[in-house]
Amino acid sequence: MRNTKNEKRFVICIRNDECEDLVLRKVYEVKPDKRAEEEGYLRIIDESVEDYLYPNTYFMEIKLTKKAEEVLHAVA
Repeated sequence: MRNTKNEKRFVICIRNDECEDLVLRKVYEVKPDKRAEEEGYLRIIDESVEDYLYPNTYFMEIKLTKKAEEVLHAVA
Protein backbone atom coordinates (compact mmCIF):
# COMPACT_ATOMS: atom_id res chain seq x y z
CA MET A 1 0.00 0.00 0.00
CA ARG A 2 2.77 2.47 -0.77
CA ASN A 3 2.97 5.29 -3.28
CA THR A 4 5.71 7.69 -4.24
CA LYS A 5 7.02 10.00 -1.56
CA ASN A 6 4.89 13.12 -2.17
CA GLU A 7 1.79 11.45 -3.56
CA LYS A 8 -1.24 11.51 -1.27
CA ARG A 9 -2.80 8.17 -0.48
CA PHE A 10 -6.47 7.50 0.09
CA VAL A 11 -8.36 4.50 1.39
CA ILE A 12 -12.00 3.57 1.78
CA CYS A 13 -13.20 2.02 5.02
CA ILE A 14 -14.49 -1.50 4.36
CA ARG A 15 -14.61 -2.73 7.95
CA ASN A 16 -14.82 -1.06 11.36
CA ASP A 17 -15.65 -3.83 13.84
CA GLU A 18 -18.05 -1.49 15.65
CA CYS A 19 -15.44 1.25 15.98
CA GLU A 20 -17.47 4.46 16.28
CA ASP A 21 -14.64 6.63 14.93
CA LEU A 22 -14.63 5.00 11.48
CA VAL A 23 -17.48 5.22 8.98
CA LEU A 24 -17.98 2.35 6.56
CA ARG A 25 -17.60 3.36 2.89
CA LYS A 26 -16.00 6.71 3.83
CA VAL A 27 -12.79 7.86 2.14
CA TYR A 28 -9.85 8.67 4.43
CA GLU A 29 -6.42 10.09 3.73
CA VAL A 30 -3.50 7.99 4.95
CA LYS A 31 -0.85 9.84 6.94
CA PRO A 32 2.71 8.60 6.40
CA ASP A 33 3.93 6.21 9.12
CA LYS A 34 6.37 3.65 7.79
CA ARG A 35 6.81 1.84 11.10
CA ALA A 36 3.07 1.42 11.59
CA GLU A 37 2.67 0.07 8.06
CA GLU A 38 5.44 -2.47 8.65
CA GLU A 39 3.36 -3.72 11.59
CA GLY A 40 0.12 -3.89 9.55
CA TYR A 41 -1.48 -0.58 10.54
CA LEU A 42 -2.42 2.68 8.82
CA ARG A 43 -2.44 6.14 10.40
CA ILE A 44 -5.84 7.69 9.68
CA ILE A 45 -7.52 10.91 10.81
CA ASP A 46 -10.83 9.52 11.98
CA GLU A 47 -14.16 11.07 13.02
CA SER A 48 -12.64 12.31 16.30
CA VAL A 49 -10.41 14.53 14.10
CA GLU A 50 -7.32 12.91 15.62
CA ASP A 51 -4.96 10.53 13.87
CA TYR A 52 -4.93 6.96 15.13
CA LEU A 53 -3.60 3.63 14.00
CA TYR A 54 -6.05 1.12 12.57
CA PRO A 55 -5.48 -2.34 11.11
CA ASN A 56 -4.82 -2.09 7.37
CA THR A 57 -7.48 -4.79 6.88
CA TYR A 58 -10.11 -2.14 7.68
CA PHE A 59 -9.33 -0.31 4.44
CA MET A 60 -8.91 -0.70 0.70
CA GLU A 61 -6.57 1.69 -1.11
CA ILE A 62 -8.14 3.74 -3.88
CA LYS A 63 -6.74 6.04 -6.56
CA LEU A 64 -8.41 9.40 -6.97
CA THR A 65 -8.20 11.86 -9.81
CA LYS A 66 -6.55 15.22 -9.04
CA LYS A 67 -9.98 16.86 -9.25
CA ALA A 68 -11.43 14.42 -6.68
CA GLU A 69 -8.46 15.10 -4.35
CA GLU A 70 -9.07 18.85 -4.68
CA VAL A 71 -12.76 18.44 -3.86
CA LEU A 72 -11.99 16.28 -0.79
CA HIS A 73 -9.53 18.85 0.53
CA ALA A 74 -11.94 21.71 -0.12
CA VAL A 75 -14.68 20.11 1.99
CA ALA A 76 -12.35 18.91 4.76
